[in-house]
Amino acid sequence: MPRLDAATVLLQWAVGGLFFLWVTSRRREVGIGYGWLLRTTYGALAAISVLAGRALTPSAPRDALAALTAVAALAALAASVVRRKAGVAGERARRERRAARVRAMVGERAGEANAGSAGSAGSAAPAGSPRGGPDASVPEFRPALDLVAPGIGLVGLVLAGVAAGGPDLLVVVRTIVGAAFLGAVSDAMLLGHWYLTQPGLSRAPLLDLVRWLALAWPLEIAVLLWPPGMVSVLSGTVEDGWNGVLGWMWVACAVTTLVLCAATRAALKERAYAAVMAATGLLYLAILTAFGTDLVARAILAG
Repeated sequence: MPRLDAATVLLQWAVGGLFFLWVTSRRREVGIGYGWLLRTTYGALAAISVLAGRALTPSAPRDALAALTAVAALAALAASVVRRKAGVAGERARRERRAARVRAMVGERAGEANAGSAGSAGSAAPAGSPRGGPDASVPEFRPALDLVAPGIGLVGLVLAGVAAGGPDLLVVVRTIVGAAFLGAVSDAMLLGHWYLTQPGLSRAPLLDLVRWLALAWPLEIAVLLWPPGMVSVLSGTVEDGWNGVLGWMWVACAVTTLVLCAATRAALKERAYAAVMAATGLLYLAILTAFGTDLVARAILAG
Protein backbone atom coordinates (compact mmCIF):
# COMPACT_ATOMS: atom_id res chain seq x y z
CA MET A 1 0.00 0.00 0.00
CA PRO A 2 1.29 3.53 -0.76
CA ARG A 3 2.44 5.68 2.14
CA LEU A 4 0.47 8.79 3.15
CA ASP A 5 2.50 11.58 4.74
CA ALA A 6 1.79 15.13 5.84
CA ALA A 7 4.60 16.70 3.79
CA THR A 8 3.19 15.44 0.49
CA VAL A 9 -0.37 16.49 1.41
CA LEU A 10 0.84 20.02 2.26
CA LEU A 11 2.77 20.23 -1.00
CA GLN A 12 -0.32 19.01 -2.89
CA TRP A 13 -2.41 21.73 -1.31
CA ALA A 14 0.16 24.41 -2.12
CA VAL A 15 0.62 23.30 -5.74
CA GLY A 16 -3.11 23.07 -6.43
CA GLY A 17 -3.80 26.42 -4.81
CA LEU A 18 -1.01 28.18 -6.70
CA PHE A 19 -2.14 26.70 -10.03
CA PHE A 20 -5.69 27.92 -9.58
CA LEU A 21 -4.36 31.31 -8.54
CA TRP A 22 -3.02 31.52 -12.09
CA VAL A 23 -6.41 30.39 -13.43
CA THR A 24 -7.91 33.42 -11.69
CA SER A 25 -5.10 35.97 -12.17
CA ARG A 26 -4.93 35.41 -15.94
CA ARG A 27 -8.44 36.89 -16.21
CA ARG A 28 -7.08 40.27 -15.01
CA GLU A 29 -10.24 41.02 -13.04
CA VAL A 30 -9.52 40.26 -9.39
CA GLY A 31 -7.55 42.88 -7.43
CA ILE A 32 -3.84 42.34 -6.83
CA GLY A 33 -4.40 41.89 -3.09
CA TYR A 34 -6.02 38.51 -3.77
CA GLY A 35 -2.81 37.34 -5.36
CA TRP A 36 -0.81 38.57 -2.39
CA LEU A 37 -3.06 36.61 -0.03
CA LEU A 38 -2.79 33.35 -1.96
CA ARG A 39 0.94 33.54 -2.73
CA THR A 40 1.65 34.15 0.94
CA THR A 41 -0.68 31.37 2.11
CA TYR A 42 0.47 28.69 -0.28
CA GLY A 43 4.12 29.73 -0.10
CA ALA A 44 3.86 29.20 3.65
CA LEU A 45 2.24 25.77 3.14
CA ALA A 46 5.09 24.74 0.85
CA ALA A 47 7.61 25.89 3.48
CA ILE A 48 5.76 23.95 6.21
CA SER A 49 5.84 20.93 3.90
CA VAL A 50 9.63 21.11 3.97
CA LEU A 51 9.69 21.21 7.78
CA ALA A 52 7.19 18.34 8.06
CA GLY A 53 9.14 16.30 5.54
CA ARG A 54 12.49 16.74 7.27
CA ALA A 55 10.98 15.98 10.68
CA LEU A 56 8.68 13.07 9.81
CA THR A 57 9.29 11.49 6.40
CA PRO A 58 12.47 12.86 4.85
CA SER A 59 12.67 12.82 1.06
CA ALA A 60 15.47 14.99 -0.29
CA PRO A 61 14.08 15.51 -3.84
CA ARG A 62 10.54 16.30 -2.68
CA ASP A 63 11.68 18.57 0.15
CA ALA A 64 14.11 20.45 -2.06
CA LEU A 65 11.43 21.06 -4.69
CA ALA A 66 8.95 22.09 -2.00
CA ALA A 67 11.47 24.68 -0.81
CA LEU A 68 11.90 25.95 -4.38
CA THR A 69 8.11 26.14 -4.70
CA ALA A 70 7.96 28.39 -1.66
CA VAL A 71 10.77 30.57 -3.01
CA ALA A 72 9.08 30.87 -6.43
CA ALA A 73 5.76 31.84 -4.81
CA LEU A 74 7.46 34.54 -2.75
CA ALA A 75 9.35 35.78 -5.82
CA ALA A 76 6.05 36.16 -7.69
CA LEU A 77 4.67 37.97 -4.64
CA ALA A 78 7.62 40.39 -4.69
CA ALA A 79 7.14 41.06 -8.42
CA SER A 80 3.46 41.77 -7.84
CA VAL A 81 4.22 44.19 -5.00
CA VAL A 82 6.74 46.07 -7.14
CA ARG A 83 4.11 46.54 -9.86
CA ARG A 84 1.20 47.16 -7.50
CA LYS A 85 0.46 50.67 -8.86
CA ALA A 86 -0.65 49.16 -12.18
CA GLY A 87 -3.52 47.26 -10.59
CA VAL A 88 -5.18 44.94 -13.11
CA ALA A 89 -6.66 45.75 -16.51
CA GLY A 90 -10.13 44.50 -15.68
CA GLU A 91 -10.31 46.59 -12.51
CA ARG A 92 -9.23 49.71 -14.42
CA ALA A 93 -11.86 49.06 -17.08
CA ARG A 94 -14.54 48.61 -14.41
CA ARG A 95 -13.59 51.93 -12.79
CA GLU A 96 -13.74 53.68 -16.15
CA ARG A 97 -17.19 52.22 -16.93
CA ARG A 98 -18.43 53.33 -13.52
CA ALA A 99 -17.05 56.84 -14.05
CA ALA A 100 -18.71 56.99 -17.47
CA ARG A 101 -22.08 56.04 -15.97
CA VAL A 102 -21.71 58.73 -13.32
CA ARG A 103 -20.87 61.34 -15.95
CA ALA A 104 -23.91 60.28 -17.97
CA MET A 105 -26.18 60.56 -14.94
CA VAL A 106 -24.87 63.96 -13.89
CA GLY A 107 -24.95 65.31 -17.41
CA GLU A 108 -22.66 67.64 -19.26
CA ARG A 109 -24.38 70.79 -18.00
CA ALA A 110 -23.83 69.91 -14.37
CA GLY A 111 -20.22 69.15 -15.18
CA GLU A 112 -19.74 72.54 -16.81
CA ALA A 113 -21.43 74.32 -13.89
CA ASN A 114 -19.09 72.69 -11.40
CA ALA A 115 -15.99 73.04 -13.54
CA GLY A 116 -14.96 76.33 -11.95
CA SER A 117 -15.10 75.02 -8.39
CA ALA A 118 -14.03 71.43 -8.91
CA GLY A 119 -11.23 72.17 -11.36
CA SER A 120 -9.55 69.13 -12.71
CA ALA A 121 -10.38 66.98 -9.66
CA GLY A 122 -13.20 64.45 -9.36
CA SER A 123 -14.73 62.75 -12.35
CA ALA A 124 -12.79 64.90 -14.81
CA ALA A 125 -9.50 63.30 -13.75
CA PRO A 126 -7.95 61.44 -16.66
CA ALA A 127 -8.57 57.70 -16.61
CA GLY A 128 -5.53 55.76 -15.57
CA SER A 129 -3.95 58.56 -13.52
CA PRO A 130 -2.60 57.60 -10.08
CA ARG A 131 -5.19 59.87 -8.39
CA GLY A 132 -8.03 58.09 -10.18
CA GLY A 133 -6.98 54.60 -9.08
CA PRO A 134 -4.65 52.10 -10.82
CA ASP A 135 -2.04 53.68 -13.08
CA ALA A 136 -2.22 52.32 -16.64
CA SER A 137 1.24 53.72 -17.42
CA VAL A 138 2.91 51.22 -15.04
CA PRO A 139 3.63 47.72 -16.45
CA GLU A 140 1.29 45.10 -14.97
CA PHE A 141 2.31 41.95 -13.14
CA ARG A 142 2.56 39.08 -15.63
CA PRO A 143 0.22 36.22 -14.62
CA ALA A 144 2.55 33.68 -16.25
CA LEU A 145 4.88 34.15 -13.26
CA ASP A 146 2.24 32.38 -11.16
CA LEU A 147 2.89 29.18 -13.12
CA VAL A 148 6.52 28.87 -12.04
CA ALA A 149 5.85 27.78 -8.44
CA PRO A 150 3.21 25.11 -9.21
CA GLY A 151 5.35 23.88 -12.10
CA ILE A 152 8.24 23.24 -9.72
CA GLY A 153 5.93 21.73 -7.13
CA LEU A 154 4.39 19.40 -9.73
CA VAL A 155 7.78 17.75 -10.26
CA GLY A 156 8.05 17.35 -6.50
CA LEU A 157 4.65 15.65 -6.38
CA VAL A 158 5.64 13.21 -9.11
CA LEU A 159 8.80 12.26 -7.19
CA ALA A 160 6.82 12.02 -3.95
CA GLY A 161 4.30 9.71 -5.60
CA VAL A 162 7.03 7.41 -6.90
CA ALA A 163 8.68 7.32 -3.47
CA ALA A 164 5.40 6.57 -1.65
CA GLY A 165 5.37 2.93 -2.75
CA GLY A 166 2.58 0.99 -4.39
CA PRO A 167 1.77 1.11 -8.13
CA ASP A 168 3.80 4.14 -9.26
CA LEU A 169 1.47 5.37 -12.00
CA LEU A 170 -1.63 5.05 -9.81
CA VAL A 171 -0.08 6.89 -6.87
CA VAL A 172 1.34 9.70 -9.02
CA VAL A 173 -2.00 10.27 -10.78
CA ARG A 174 -3.84 10.26 -7.45
CA THR A 175 -1.38 12.79 -6.05
CA ILE A 176 -1.70 15.18 -8.99
CA VAL A 177 -5.49 14.92 -9.31
CA GLY A 178 -5.83 15.37 -5.55
CA ALA A 179 -3.74 18.54 -5.76
CA ALA A 180 -6.09 19.98 -8.39
CA PHE A 181 -9.19 18.93 -6.42
CA LEU A 182 -8.03 20.47 -3.13
CA GLY A 183 -6.63 23.57 -4.81
CA ALA A 184 -9.84 24.34 -6.71
CA VAL A 185 -12.11 24.13 -3.67
CA SER A 186 -9.71 26.11 -1.45
CA ASP A 187 -9.24 28.93 -3.95
CA ALA A 188 -12.98 29.12 -4.61
CA MET A 189 -13.67 29.61 -0.90
CA LEU A 190 -10.94 32.27 -0.56
CA LEU A 191 -12.15 34.09 -3.66
CA GLY A 192 -15.69 34.12 -2.29
CA HIS A 193 -14.39 36.03 0.73
CA TRP A 194 -12.51 38.43 -1.52
CA TYR A 195 -15.83 39.83 -2.77
CA LEU A 196 -16.12 41.58 0.60
CA THR A 197 -13.18 43.80 -0.36
CA GLN A 198 -14.03 44.07 -4.07
CA PRO A 199 -17.86 44.10 -4.15
CA GLY A 200 -18.13 45.28 -7.76
CA LEU A 201 -16.27 42.22 -9.02
CA SER A 202 -18.02 40.07 -11.60
CA ARG A 203 -19.06 36.59 -10.50
CA ALA A 204 -17.33 35.06 -13.52
CA PRO A 205 -14.00 34.32 -11.71
CA LEU A 206 -15.80 32.50 -8.90
CA LEU A 207 -18.01 30.59 -11.33
CA ASP A 208 -14.85 29.61 -13.20
CA LEU A 209 -13.32 28.03 -10.09
CA VAL A 210 -16.57 26.23 -9.22
CA ARG A 211 -16.63 24.89 -12.79
CA TRP A 212 -13.06 23.61 -12.38
CA LEU A 213 -14.05 21.93 -9.11
CA ALA A 214 -16.96 20.21 -10.85
CA LEU A 215 -14.59 18.99 -13.57
CA ALA A 216 -12.02 17.74 -11.04
CA TRP A 217 -14.62 15.80 -9.01
CA PRO A 218 -15.18 12.86 -11.43
CA LEU A 219 -11.42 12.55 -11.97
CA GLU A 220 -10.85 12.47 -8.21
CA ILE A 221 -13.49 9.80 -7.70
CA ALA A 222 -12.23 7.74 -10.65
CA VAL A 223 -8.61 7.62 -9.48
CA LEU A 224 -9.65 6.76 -5.92
CA LEU A 225 -11.88 3.93 -7.16
CA TRP A 226 -9.11 2.66 -9.46
CA PRO A 227 -8.06 -0.74 -8.02
CA PRO A 228 -6.54 -1.21 -5.60
CA GLY A 229 -8.83 1.55 -4.40
CA MET A 230 -12.12 2.32 -2.75
CA VAL A 231 -13.91 -0.32 -4.82
CA SER A 232 -11.92 -2.87 -2.84
CA VAL A 233 -12.85 -1.15 0.44
CA LEU A 234 -16.56 -1.01 -0.38
CA SER A 235 -16.59 -4.64 -1.49
CA GLY A 236 -14.81 -5.72 1.70
CA THR A 237 -11.64 -6.94 -0.01
CA VAL A 238 -9.65 -4.26 1.84
CA GLU A 239 -10.57 -3.71 5.50
CA ASP A 240 -10.92 -0.11 6.69
CA GLY A 241 -10.57 -1.09 10.35
CA TRP A 242 -14.07 0.16 11.18
CA ASN A 243 -16.24 -2.62 9.73
CA GLY A 244 -16.85 -0.67 6.55
CA VAL A 245 -17.93 2.58 8.23
CA LEU A 246 -15.02 4.62 6.84
CA GLY A 247 -15.76 3.40 3.33
CA TRP A 248 -19.33 4.66 3.50
CA MET A 249 -18.13 7.87 5.14
CA TRP A 250 -15.97 8.39 2.05
CA VAL A 251 -19.03 7.86 -0.17
CA ALA A 252 -20.94 10.46 1.86
CA CYS A 253 -18.09 12.98 1.55
CA ALA A 254 -17.80 12.42 -2.20
CA VAL A 255 -21.53 12.78 -2.88
CA THR A 256 -21.88 15.79 -0.57
CA THR A 257 -19.01 17.59 -2.29
CA LEU A 258 -20.77 17.31 -5.65
CA VAL A 259 -24.09 18.43 -4.14
CA LEU A 260 -22.43 21.46 -2.54
CA CYS A 261 -20.77 22.32 -5.84
CA ALA A 262 -24.14 22.27 -7.60
CA ALA A 263 -25.74 24.30 -4.79
CA THR A 264 -22.97 26.91 -5.09
CA ARG A 265 -23.60 27.32 -8.81
CA ALA A 266 -27.32 27.68 -8.14
CA ALA A 267 -26.70 30.30 -5.45
CA LEU A 268 -24.53 32.36 -7.79
CA LYS A 269 -27.41 32.62 -10.26
CA GLU A 270 -29.29 34.85 -7.81
CA ARG A 271 -28.89 38.57 -8.45
CA ALA A 272 -28.64 39.67 -4.80
CA TYR A 273 -25.15 40.32 -3.46
CA ALA A 274 -25.93 38.06 -0.49
CA ALA A 275 -25.87 35.15 -2.94
CA VAL A 276 -22.07 35.42 -3.12
CA MET A 277 -21.82 35.13 0.66
CA ALA A 278 -24.20 32.15 0.61
CA ALA A 279 -22.02 30.51 -2.04
CA THR A 280 -18.94 31.15 0.12
CA GLY A 281 -20.61 29.44 3.06
CA LEU A 282 -21.40 26.42 0.91
CA LEU A 283 -17.76 26.33 -0.22
CA TYR A 284 -16.68 26.28 3.44
CA LEU A 285 -18.58 23.02 3.80
CA ALA A 286 -17.25 21.78 0.47
CA ILE A 287 -13.67 22.16 1.74
CA LEU A 288 -14.45 19.81 4.63
CA THR A 289 -16.10 17.21 2.42
CA ALA A 290 -13.46 17.54 -0.32
CA PHE A 291 -10.63 16.92 2.13
CA GLY A 292 -12.64 14.02 3.51
CA THR A 293 -13.03 12.63 -0.01
CA ASP A 294 -9.29 12.76 -0.67
CA LEU A 295 -7.70 12.05 2.70
CA VAL A 296 -10.11 9.46 4.09
CA ALA A 297 -9.62 7.29 1.00
CA ARG A 298 -5.86 7.69 0.97
CA ALA A 299 -5.61 7.00 4.71
CA ILE A 300 -7.63 3.78 4.33
CA LEU A 301 -5.59 2.66 1.33
CA ALA A 302 -2.34 3.44 3.13
CA GLY A 303 -3.22 0.63 5.52
